[in-house]
Amino acid sequence: MSHDSAALSNLSRNAVRAARAADPVSEPRLVRYLLTTVALLFLGLFLVVPLVAVFYQALSKGLGFYFDALVDPDAIAAIKLTLLTAAIAVPLNLVFGLAASWCIAKFEFKGKALLTTLIDLPFSVSPVVSGLVYVLMFGAQGWFGPWLEDHNVQIIFAVPGIVLATIFVTFPFVARELIPLMQAQGNDEEEAAHVLGASGWQTFRRVTLPNVKWGLLYGVILCNARAMGEFGAVSVVSGHIRGQTDTIPLHVEILYNEYNFSAAFAVASLLALLALVTLGLKLLAERHLAAQLAAQRDGGEVPAHAGPVNPIAAAATPTQHPVQ
Repeated sequence: MSHDSAALSNLSRNAVRAARAADPVSEPRLVRYLLTTVALLFLGLFLVVPLVAVFYQALSKGLGFYFDALVDPDAIAAIKLTLLTAAIAVPLNLVFGLAASWCIAKFEFKGKALLTTLIDLPFSVSPVVSGLVYVLMFGAQGWFGPWLEDHNVQIIFAVPGIVLATIFVTFPFVARELIPLMQAQGNDEEEAAHVLGASGWQTFRRVTLPNVKWGLLYGVILCNARAMGEFGAVSVVSGHIRGQTDTIPLHVEILYNEYNFSAAFAVASLLALLALVTLGLKLLAERHLAAQLAAQRDGGEVPAHAGPVNPIAAAATPTQHPVQ
């Protein structure tokens, strides 16, 4: 009997070894430790060390100098202009992203592939090139330059040019987050809401929007971070007028070129803090989005904090009834 037990034990151990050998994700412990160490060293060298260096240099002359650099009139003007640009660009890209993703994911029409390609255009074009395009169009010697000058309208080297350049480089972020999400969800819930008597606006507000709200938040977070940190396109169209058309990244460049390193890093720390806040919000949105997608895939219910998955019945008004 003991001989049979030993044989079964050997067979079990052999089966476990065979299963581990056949498992493509099972690696020797030494290999796992080595890969993990390399990844942590890479992240530490190229992510953590530069981030720590920014705050170290910013505080190298003390808190008094740090706050003095932040409340400098030119720094205040750069911060205000950056916030103003983001406050204009992000809502416009939010509206565009919702409209474009709704059209691409829910409808079939001629030019759909072209629209999808154009959405990706800012990802493939250098921001500097996009800024030069706006100069070519709206500059003094540009296509519309003489007409704008005759009507006393200034776009290049002014706030409108900065806003236009920022909108161009950031408009794919919201749409690119929503398109695959809407395509994965399909049209079943919208069609069911329509059968129940819901109008188009009710279907969008009570069915489509709750299902994509975390993806929408994710896209808005990325869009806002890029809008506040954009350098290339804004640098071309701003004219670098100190205190008037300098955003935070441009102000950092000016201070650094003047060898005012501590002040430059103090202002740059604002962008670093923005990056950390963006990362935290991004992780929160990813967690809620993953939970919502998992619940939809499994046919279950989404947790209360993630919002309803199938609010079709709520899309119909009390006076509307499903088709019998």
